[in-house]
Amino acid sequence: MFLKPSPYLVVLAMFLLYSGCATYQPARTDNICSIFRGDTDWYKSARDANKRWGTPVWVMMAIIDQESRFVSDAQPDRDWFLFIPLPRRSSAYGYAQAQDPAWDKYMKETGNSGHERDDFADAINFIGWYTNTTQRILGISKWDAYNQYLAYHEGQGGYKSGSWKNKGRLKQVANKVRNKSAVYSAQLKKCKPELDDKVDSWF
Repeated sequence: MFLKPSPYLVVLAMFLLYSGCATYQPARTDNICSIFRGDTDWYKSARDANKRWGTPVWVMMAIIDQESRFVSDAQPDRDWFLFIPLPRRSSAYGYAQAQDPAWDKYMKETGNSGHERDDFADAINFIGWYTNTTQRILGISKWDAYNQYLAYHEGQGGYKSGSWKNKGRLKQVANKVRNKSAVYSAQLKKCKPELDDKVDSWF
């Protein structure tokens, strides 16, 4: 005999399914401890990227904050002509707003074609890789959030050619990234032991 499922069970099942598929979105982006407490997998991914590439967690997180505000599927705004959507200004996508050429190079050099720009672990690893490459090519310290961001925004070739020097707005944004990096650094010192304990207890 077929029993009709309870509507309450149906609603519960749908909620659990949605919760399992939902992408974590930090409620507060001004506090790195709050961000990582919301999903300690993010902290583990950030720590792993730091260990692999040497870029401080707070620098990588400040860049992501500026680029996407931690929105997984962030994209540049699209212009419209009447009711017709025009092409986006660039191919930037995801947490790191990585563009197609840089992302393709990253996948080739790291040997993993399975990377996804809307996956936090892949995105922060990309930033670690990019800032490490910037240090190797341009000699910019991985701790220098200001100049690392300029090279990230303009590309390493653009930074070397000085394309940023007359862009006052861009330099203001780079200064904002530097300030956010300093705030994140101070905050992380207070919660790092707690986060390390949580992550290390998994193993």
